Amino acid sequence: MMPETSSDRAPGKRRDKSTGRLATYTAGLGFALLLTAGSFLVGKTGLFWPPGVPVGLAVLAIAQMGVHLVFFLHISTGADNTNNVLALAFGVLIVGLVVTGSLWIMMHLNANMMPPGAAMEMRH
Repeated sequence: MMPETSSDRAPGKRRDKSTGRLATYTAGLGFALLLTAGSFLVGKTGLFWPPGVPVGLAVLAIAQMGVHLVFFLHISTGADNTNNVLALAFGVLIVGLVVTGSLWIMMHLNANMMPPGAAMEMRH
């Protein structure tokens, strides 16, 4: 059997075994626990300026997603992960479009509604 080279390796097959080691998962778990504790600290204590709490929680949530993508799902920007990164970017784009469209519709909902008196006049 001939040894595999980088050109005949399947896209999903990993070259090194270090990404699946216990240390990687343990580090990811540690970061995730720290970020979760930070979220509770920001949300439940009065240490932060109240209008800044949502921004702090959003930053910690994005960091938490990054930790999960890197340490648990092993998404990286390496050459063999191009499809994974593109799929992730497409998913983020679709979710962003759905959220933005929903917010736009909800913000302009009253402008498209019939005035209350006009509905009563239509009945007569």
